[in-house]
Amino acid sequence: MSLVHSLYIDGDWLAGTDTLTNLNPSDTSDTIGEFAQAGTDQVQQAIVAARRGAAQWAKSGLEARYAVLMAIGDELIACKDELGRLLSREEGKTLAEGVGEVHRSGQFFHYYAAEVLRQIDDRVDSVRPGVEVETRREPVGVVGIISPWNFPLATAVWKIAPALAFGNAVIFKPANLVPASAWALTEIISRQNLPAGAFNLLMGSGSRVGDALVSSPDIDAVSFTGSLDVGRRVAAATAGNLVKCQLEMGSKNALIVAADADLDLAVEAAFAGAYSGTGQKCTASSRLIVVEAVHDAFVEKLIDKLKTVKVAHALEEGAQIGPVVDARQLESNLAWVERAKADGATLAFGGERLTRDTEGYYMAPTLFTGTRNEMAINREEVFGPIACVIKVRDYEEAITTLNDTHFGLTAGIITDSLRIASDFKARAETGCAMVNLATAGTDYHVPFGGRKDSSFGPREQGRYAREFYTQVKTCYVKGITD
Repeated sequence: MSLVHSLYIDGDWLAGTDTLTNLNPSDTSDTIGEFAQAGTDQVQQAIVAARRGAAQWAKSGLEARYAVLMAIGDELIACKDELGRLLSREEGKTLAEGVGEVHRSGQFFHYYAAEVLRQIDDRVDSVRPGVEVETRREPVGVVGIISPWNFPLATAVWKIAPALAFGNAVIFKPANLVPASAWALTEIISRQNLPAGAFNLLMGSGSRVGDALVSSPDIDAVSFTGSLDVGRRVAAATAGNLVKCQLEMGSKNALIVAADADLDLAVEAAFAGAYSGTGQKCTASSRLIVVEAVHDAFVEKLIDKLKTVKVAHALEEGAQIGPVVDARQLESNLAWVERAKADGATLAFGGERLTRDTEGYYMAPTLFTGTRNEMAINREEVFGPIACVIKVRDYEEAITTLNDTHFGLTAGIITDSLRIASDFKARAETGCAMVNLATAGTDYHVPFGGRKDSSFGPREQGRYAREFYTQVKTCYVKGITD
């Protein structure tokens, strides 16, 4: 009988109501571990504990908070090889990507440790003589954090680190496909000098644990990253209780290849955006909008690139693309391939399941040409190693096509024209705009988020995170004398 990895509530490791077996998508005979699943009563137990923990943590000194966040960041970076291997083993991204994600997670904690000490509030004179006005930022209280499976550590950490930095208590519900990374992070956090209840881990299904958490009137804020459909349900649940809500949801990002583009650079950006991480990211370049003057040459070069790609076990040396996360995702991807073909798209490369030495969820990187922006595969998020080329006449049609979507997270363009690049930055209806870079890949010290159906609420990351994890108090003082 294998060890069951426990829940973490109120400073204690506790059994759940049942368990979940975590399998390696690169090798389904490899069991990563058994992980406890929380019941709805344990959600309420965590909320009660978090309320007590929040009150204590909010009163902690700045240096105490700084030390805790720095220590977490230090340990993540020191253990990045070990934890990166675990992350890649359970999620399926290549080992290099897994190690990189752990390192970046440590950097998030270091960044927000510094933010703890950057206490800048505003003091101004009132319009009334002799009155001084001060605006203060205070913790919101208990924050529910629901993270996705595609970035098991990074997305969770860019929520957890600022929440703790600004003095809040956290209830962390990770995606059930990737409990091992969440448990490993919690084990590190559990050894820090935090009050009991200031950090809690609730593993379990969204329908049971997630719904109970977001529907509670006893929490103060929810930060969620996941699908649009679930995000809408989270928004509805939190609105009913007037709970603060922040949502990062899907997208249908586009990379424009302009007539003057460096095609080698364009191919590298398209590959990094569309296929790294097996295409399982909200910033993926799933639409490749190519001006007709360079269309044929670009497609030829991209197909040549795809022919050389190594799809393999995530831990195998030289692997460039690992498996998709599970059987359900693979079935969905293959169904999208068939739907795109039925809608008239031309399958230019890939599109099939692959077999390897181990039984896993492998899929060839897939490219469609001859697609139209109104096709279903260009309207909805697929979340797999699939990209679609849309041929356009010129830049003007390209930018119009790029914006013709109900999503708006990231967008990119490859061009040598300063005029076109400037116009693109101004007109792209997205939260992030990249010039001569892949649509995927953002920095931790600047805001991240989108427009339209991609995001709701304040931006994440950088100093903008304080807009969500703090609340503002305005204080008026008329001259006080002892």
